[in-house]
Amino acid sequence: MRRFQVRQCATGHILWVGAAFNEIAALDAMAHEAGYYDFSDLPDHLRAGGLVAELATG
Repeated sequence: MRRFQVRQCATGHILWVGAAFNEIAALDAMAHEAGYYDFSDLPDHLRAGGLVAELATG
């Protein structure tokens, strides 16, 4: 597994950092930790600004 961060594109805020196999799994893990089943269950207003999963640096 690699270490990813999920960032809100509109604000640049990092919402989640953790281990995942790929970008999709990172988005699912972030959503699950926030109390949702997976990324597809996030309400539209939370995804509206754009979320991106990328390899974490450092």
